[in-house]
This record gives sequence, structure tokens and C-alpha cells, in this order.
Amino acid sequence: METKIYDSIIIGAGPAGLGAALYTSRDRLSTLIIEKFFPGGQINNTDRIENYPGYETISGPGLIEKMVNQVNSFGAEMKMGSEVTSLKRLDDGTIEITCDEDVYLGKSVILSPGSSYRKLGVPGEDEFRNAGAGVSYCGTCDAPFFRDRKVVSVGGGNTAVEEALHLAKFASHVTIIHRRQEFRATPVLTEELMEKVNAADSNISLQLDSVVTAIEGEGKVQSVHVKNVQTGAEEDITCDGAFIFIGMVPNTHFLDGFVELTETGFIKCDHSYLRTAVPGVFAAGDCRDGAAMQLATAVADGVVAAMMLKQYLRDPEWWHKPAEDALTPGQW
Repeated sequence: METKIYDSIIIGAGPAGLGAALYTSRDRLSTLIIEKFFPGGQINNTDRIENYPGYETISGPGLIEKMVNQVNSFGAEMKMGSEVTSLKRLDDGTIEITCDEDVYLGKSVILSPGSSYRKLGVPGEDEFRNAGAGVSYCGTCDAPFFRDRKVVSVGGGNTAVEEALHLAKFASHVTIIHRRQEFRATPVLTEELMEKVNAADSNISLQLDSVVTAIEGEGKVQSVHVKNVQTGAEEDITCDGAFIFIGMVPNTHFLDGFVELTETGFIKCDHSYLRTAVPGVFAAGDCRDGAAMQLATAVADGVVAAMMLKQYLRDPEWWHKPAEDALTPGQW
């Protein structure tokens, strides 16, 4: 029996993958979505979304259900519970994807396996892991839910400092916990933070040389247990929420050797059209280098990748043109 060759195979059924599948399937391109677990990815852990256009509020699972139904209505095929183990570009340009014992062929591929929040790995973190219970990994998403409440922010990189400053616009007080004495954030961000910390009306305080060893409470976060790494002293900090900003881990281990990855494992691609170094293979969403790590931008990535995929299928030589010469306005 001859193996079907799909116009597009999308790896990952999070917001980026589903956004891409909506556009490819609606354009009558044969589309297969392969997902290791179940649709949605990280967004399934979100109880309430307020920053996705068109919805005043909706749950993560609720939004994903609507997206899956919409994609299915246009005929996309979905293969759930299948882990991709290898990819190979064949001599004819077709991409061969191996999943367990199954093999699929696609004229083009969109990589959207997403990424996972790097966790502290302390007691209570998983128990309270949603904004409603008090543990969050996204200040941009969840800060408004902590208006006039006390929170802690864990981390010292660029994202951690930016998110802590954002939290301070809503929370009554933000305690920043960082394991070192110096921040890893860029000087301009660190300077902005210190100006806020030293202001007469500051609602930000620093707990440096310290690590969180436990997140505690009954039904919701009520305090974090902190240990000073220099002195060994321990204390409890009363709070209503714990925001953890210690990085992201891209779900790209299976792509090593197939596409170029950054030192931290994110997929390298051009930021105009999301093309990787492998012809016919695009990257979209939180798995790619330079991603904004937001729901709306992940969906937008999927849409851009799907539109560029059409251009590639029409003209494979387009792939090799530099971004400034590849398309003119209106060609999409």
C-alpha cells in the first residue's frame, strides 16, 4: 500500500500548531497533526485567560477545545499520543517522520512542540500550580489576578526582572528572591529595578543569596519557605502568590541533528518567515529562538508558518531567497 504524502505535517498541537493547522486545512492542504500527549500544551494549566483577543475571559482547556473543533471541521487529521523519534529529509525533498513504529511523509513540516517552564522542584509547587491556587510562571498572564496582594518573584534574569516590574504594577508588594547577590539581567533592566527598589514609595524588596525550599498553604499559597545560601538561615515569607521565572526548557530534544538548535535547545530560524536551515521545515511558537512566549504570538507564529508553507509548496526555490527578497507586500 502506497504511503500517503501530506502537504503539511505539524508536530505539536499547542496554540501554534493548532493555529497553523487551521490555516493549512482551511486552504485544503492535506494536514496531519502529531502530538505526544494531548492538544493544548502548557495553556491547559491556565484556569483563566484574559489577554487573548476576542475573549474577555476563557479557560485554557476551553479555548483549546474550540480550536481543536475548528481545525477538525476543516478536515485536519490528528494523531494523538504519538512521540516523534526521528526526522529525515529524503532526496526528493520529502520529510520522513518516524513515530514509534509508524512512518509519515510530508512535503513540508511545521515544528511546534512548545516548551516547558523550568520548575523549582520544591514541595507545594505542583500542588498550587495555577494562578487560582497561587503558583504562576507568567506575570504578563496572571499579574492582574493578584491586584493589591503580596507576591514573591523567583529569578534574576531578564525575564524575571521584567516580570517582577510588571507584577509591581498590580501587587501591593513584590519580594524578589534570587539565589545570587548579582542579577543576571542586563544592566539597563537591573538599573531600572534598583531605582524602583530604592524609591521612597517602593513596593519591591529583595531577598538575595536565597532560594525557595517550599511553597506552603492550605488550598492556596500562603507563604514560601526561604533559605539563605550563605548563612543557612531560614524563614517564611507570607504571600498570596509565587511567580517563578527561572527559564524555559524547549521540547526539542528529538530534533538534535535534524535542525539547528541554540545552546539552550531552541530552534534557529529566520524571524521573518520562520524558515529553519532545512528546506520545507518551519518553526513556530515557544520552541523557536526569539519567541515572545505568549498565547497570542504562538498562534500568530503558526499562522505565519502556514502562509509561508504555501509559498514554499508553490515555489520551492523561494526557500533559498534572503528574507528581504523573498516576498513583497500582498504576496502572502
